[in-house]
Amino acid sequence: MTLGWLSIVRLGLIQMALGAIVVLTTSTLNRLMVVELALPAVLPGLLVALHYGIQITRPKWGFKSDTGGNRTRWIIGGIIVLAFGGFGAALGVVLLQTQFWAGMALSVLAYALIGLGVGASGTSLLALLATTTAPHRRAAAATITWLMMIFGIAMTAGVVGSLLDPYSAQRLLTIVAIVCAAAVVMSTLAVLGIERGLTVQPQPAAVPFREGLHQVWSETKARNFTIFVFLSMTAYFMQELILEPYAGLVFNFTPGQSTALSGAQNGGVFLGMLTVGIAATGFKIGSLRHWVIAGCIGSAATLTIITLIGTLGPNGPLTPAVVALGFFNGMFAVAAIGSMMALAGDGREAREGTRMGLWGAAQAIAAGFGGLAGAAGADLLRLVFSPEKAFGTVFLFEAGLFCAAAFMAMKIMDTHRASPMHAVAGE
Repeated sequence: MTLGWLSIVRLGLIQMALGAIVVLTTSTLNRLMVVELALPAVLPGLLVALHYGIQITRPKWGFKSDTGGNRTRWIIGGIIVLAFGGFGAALGVVLLQTQFWAGMALSVLAYALIGLGVGASGTSLLALLATTTAPHRRAAAATITWLMMIFGIAMTAGVVGSLLDPYSAQRLLTIVAIVCAAAVVMSTLAVLGIERGLTVQPQPAAVPFREGLHQVWSETKARNFTIFVFLSMTAYFMQELILEPYAGLVFNFTPGQSTALSGAQNGGVFLGMLTVGIAATGFKIGSLRHWVIAGCIGSAATLTIITLIGTLGPNGPLTPAVVALGFFNGMFAVAAIGSMMALAGDGREAREGTRMGLWGAAQAIAAGFGGLAGAAGADLLRLVFSPEKAFGTVFLFEAGLFCAAAFMAMKIMDTHRASPMHAVAGE
């Protein structure tokens, strides 16, 4: 009556498809706009921020999947909307070359569709996982699905990057169309039939969305966890746009070296997530609360080390420190996601999707806000300080946010509620 391992992997394929389409917009299309079209970097930055901003609708999608009694249709529908948005974004880049304003209008519409698609499919998928995964499997389920998403992102970026040479508009549209179509087909086949035979969740009484959201927000645990998600994810994303410029300006990394540094960081994230999944589920070491706190404190410590390394100049061991940052980031992220799944059912019945939507919206807003705040802070501080001091100040502020998030996790997260092993009956 709950998800087996094969079903969890099948749902992970949907996360992989989500990542495959989204990475086209955040890496490939971003580079084409800035390099090939010589447009200001702020333009793709604002478009990406738009897709994050649109995801403030996540609570609405979660509420609809709660009340509709069929999360599968929202997952498939969201993926289809996301695919149209992904292809529209590629078409917008092509139009920007000859018809700027038409291309700009199409790009805005496309990135809005991307935000809606990710919100609808991603929120419903997490709600399905949260309501149908046995408590002792939640840490592993979060690890499996997120590792598959990272794999989808890395594989798509690598394959598309190699196939795009030599670049042409027709080649770009063909490749993006294939990726988007494959994502829709894979996701549809993966999710069909999953909900059959699972424990039927009670349907909530018919209430307007605003009242349903108010019901969830009035729950102390849900409200506190929303604040924790925003705080911790702001810290998580604050270095996203400035780590590679820091490597170039302070350590003289070439573009290829800084790209490799980003890959090394993602490798660390992968290892951190894998560690939590194996330790928490396989060996029953620690609760998710403990892993969240350890990830936050470890991230703060490595950010401090990265700041201190900046004083050594080009000879500083930046790469090992960045790998360590990725490791603790991954540890924190997968434990936080597992905690979301564990806490989604803690409160009023049949509101799991609404809670996941609320937390997903907080995460999306934090991602956009954190990235822009880190970049803006570094730019402003560089007007006054040297690059290593300017970037270092932002990193230390980010470390402070991680420490605050760890302290908040200590106060609001219940060890037994969030534990993958103690939640099993009789333990």
